[in-house]
Amino acid sequence: MLANELRQRYLEFFAQRGHVNLPSAPLIPIDALGVEDKSTLFTSAGMQQFMPFFLGKATPAHTRVTTVQKCVRTGDIESVGDYSHCTFFEMLGNFSFGDYFKSDVIPWTWEFLTKVVGLDPDRFCVTVYRDDEEAFRIWREVVGLPENRIHRLGEDKCYWPASVISKGPNQPCGPCSEVFYRVVPLEEMNSDPNLTPTERYLIDDDAGRWLEVWNNVFTQFDRSEDSAGTPILTPLPSKNNDTGAGFDRIACISQGKTSVFETDLFQPILARITELSGIEYAGTMSETDFAMRVVAEHTRSMVFCIADGILPDRVGRGYVLRYIMRRAMRFGKKALGFEEPFLHEIAPAIIEQMGGFYKELQERKEFILSQILLEETKFLRTLDVGIKQFERVIASPEVQATKMISGKDAFNLYDTHGFPVELTADIAKERGIQVDLEGFREETERQREIAKEGSALKKGLFLSSGEIAGADGKPLSPTEFFGYESNEGEAIVQGILLLKKTTSAHNGKEEIEIVRESVSEAEAGDEVEVILDETPFYGESGGQVGDRGHLFDLVFAENNGVLVHVADTKKSAGIFRHIGAVQSGVLKIGQRIYASVDAERRDGIRRNHTATHLMQAALQTVLGSHVHQKGSEVTENALRFDFTHTSPMTLAEVEQVEKIVNAEILRDDEVTIYQDLPIAEAKAKGAMALFGEKYGDTVRMIEIAEFSRELCGGTHVGRTSQIGLFKLIRETGVASGVRRIEAVTGQGAFDHVEKQQETLAQAEALLKSNPGNLLQSLEKLLARTQELEKQNRQLREGGAQAEELTAILINGVPVVTKAIENADAETLANLADKTAQRLGSAIIVLGSLSEGKVMFAAKVTSDLIAKGFHAGNIVREVAKIAGGGGGGRPDFAQAGGKNPEKLQEALDIVAGLIG
Repeated sequence: MLANELRQRYLEFFAQRGHVNLPSAPLIPIDALGVEDKSTLFTSAGMQQFMPFFLGKATPAHTRVTTVQKCVRTGDIESVGDYSHCTFFEMLGNFSFGDYFKSDVIPWTWEFLTKVVGLDPDRFCVTVYRDDEEAFRIWREVVGLPENRIHRLGEDKCYWPASVISKGPNQPCGPCSEVFYRVVPLEEMNSDPNLTPTERYLIDDDAGRWLEVWNNVFTQFDRSEDSAGTPILTPLPSKNNDTGAGFDRIACISQGKTSVFETDLFQPILARITELSGIEYAGTMSETDFAMRVVAEHTRSMVFCIADGILPDRVGRGYVLRYIMRRAMRFGKKALGFEEPFLHEIAPAIIEQMGGFYKELQERKEFILSQILLEETKFLRTLDVGIKQFERVIASPEVQATKMISGKDAFNLYDTHGFPVELTADIAKERGIQVDLEGFREETERQREIAKEGSALKKGLFLSSGEIAGADGKPLSPTEFFGYESNEGEAIVQGILLLKKTTSAHNGKEEIEIVRESVSEAEAGDEVEVILDETPFYGESGGQVGDRGHLFDLVFAENNGVLVHVADTKKSAGIFRHIGAVQSGVLKIGQRIYASVDAERRDGIRRNHTATHLMQAALQTVLGSHVHQKGSEVTENALRFDFTHTSPMTLAEVEQVEKIVNAEILRDDEVTIYQDLPIAEAKAKGAMALFGEKYGDTVRMIEIAEFSRELCGGTHVGRTSQIGLFKLIRETGVASGVRRIEAVTGQGAFDHVEKQQETLAQAEALLKSNPGNLLQSLEKLLARTQELEKQNRQLREGGAQAEELTAILINGVPVVTKAIENADAETLANLADKTAQRLGSAIIVLGSLSEGKVMFAAKVTSDLIAKGFHAGNIVREVAKIAGGGGGGRPDFAQAGGKNPEKLQEALDIVAGLIG
């Protein structure tokens, strides 16, 4: 069964059993609630996005879900190139959140593998946790698997998380049941004299006879401990099932192959490498075959990473991607003979092979290829130099004696030549040399602080579920937002966080820390974060800043009523925090107050947010469909938008974007908001989503006629004409492959244009230029400036060259002749004068070619004029040789010629004229 069919058959199989098919999460690990998992660089398992559901932090919209998840694991990158290791792979998953359990999923597992895929039932054996009698019974009695092919294992092998019972942590957990497939013929097992009939069905990973293809995890207990630390497993009220099945492995065995590189997942890629390199792939462990597998696998990884917005960088997941790319480049150059960029020519084979299922590959093809080419070009410029430096390092007596590259040398190769330390270690290993990785880490150690949302909350305020605790220690309810409909309204205070500043010493420096305490009331002068049951205040998210405004008594009396100035609003775990200070009165839990947003400020934010949508659509129109958002900031004063693009925008492109946006503003289109639109319908309409964002079954879509459709939770104007004027004020680069635009709208745009006009008026006054003639005046000034700079340079150069000119004696007369490169008539004259002044007594004849013309200058000092020498006569005879003529005074004369090739010959006759 070919790969594309296998994916589809899997999804259809579980769809027929009530599962909702969800798209793969991005490779940047973001869970179903839209929260990034910072504990790992990449999404590495199919269940990773659903962790909030398994841990009880959130309730899923569907109890049965199936996915095909793209994953990256990087622990064995240095092994990629053999027959089995991959950094990128796909994981088939079917999940139950409090729905079906073992009695359903175990028979489904068996049915799919044996009936749908058609694998030989006699080649399977399974594992169960040693005490899981239910799973054992289902495999034995329902499926009918012989007892000698069902293996009981301990918690270190057959539990999630591994060894959780004895070692923790306290969390939901449960046993596993893994499915293994025999990849060698039965005859090979039977002919092995060292295996008894029973041992022939024992799983021996080291021997390579069995391959794990499926794992069912049954989350059915909540682990805790008693006062003595003894583990307690309490049955969960809702049991969950998490299935992970290795897609690449199932494809391999279903196609009767011994290696994933022999399947249709890799054959088109290897064929393209053969086409480009002229080297046939034979499937051996030769140097060239090993290199071809490295290039094929790593190119597949980089294509998927870049498609998900991961770009080569010096840190984090971008660093890993850069290492993968540079490892592929090195193997391509070293073993396959590629001297020019080549990975970007292999990548299209991957996009064609897998772009039918992973649509983002086709949508972002241009961007993917441009990023690969950019990184290849950058690295190839430094590779040869870096390799030479590496050779110098390993040739040193210290390295030869210790067989160890120091951390300092490894860091220098990384910092100066762009060699990831893993690449250095990879090359060194081929020479039998190690790298001091600990020393490298010490060399690269820097002070870092993880950016926290606004002013970070005190850890103790969070419960294990991630919610915020109130003054009574109980979790606060999520805030209901009604700010789409109104800028003000009533609300009840359900939480108050009192902010206190404390100082502490850290690394010898005094630092100020904000501590938050959940209290029942706050009085005038207190800095607080107020949590309401509902609010019109927008909490900072999606690039849009938080709202400002006031909270006050329903009947406010000056000097004794409650008044809270809100300086900012942020969101945490679904709770809106109104950050500010109590101006008067006493604010209490349970108090009913009136919440009022600064409406004028919000109007500015709305204008800029809607303009951001228009601008993104315009950028895609002008630059291409590869443009995707990489970050934004929308305030009342301006908007900032980061997007994927490899080169600076031209002035014409900037002007075109401005014209398109302003044209859409003048159309006065309605900004239509779909509040609870099914995500499938939004996608069908072509709605753009933010890289890395997770969305539920229903979404909020902002539609502006047929021009722009985006999924967005921000606030917007009602019609485009309310934006007013749009003005793009700056376009810059912020990272490799990422550009930034800053723009203004409404009053901000008017102020910007007015300031520009004032600047133009001041410039006209300084240049004494008439209105409308500023450009011509500037051109004249620039031309004059360039001419003066040229003259100044010539004067300086003339003085310098005068010091270098030496005289020879002809019949006792000092004579200087010289051809001067690229000197005009003025430069020759200055040089002749300065030489005469320096020597005191001399005849100087200089020549030059400038703009295709031959020029001569002659200088005779007064003492030699008295002896009958004449500069005009000398230069005239010299110029005749070059097909020209001229003359002048006895002390100085100039002439020209028509034959540039005669310049030196003309100067050579000076000696005869003097003699």
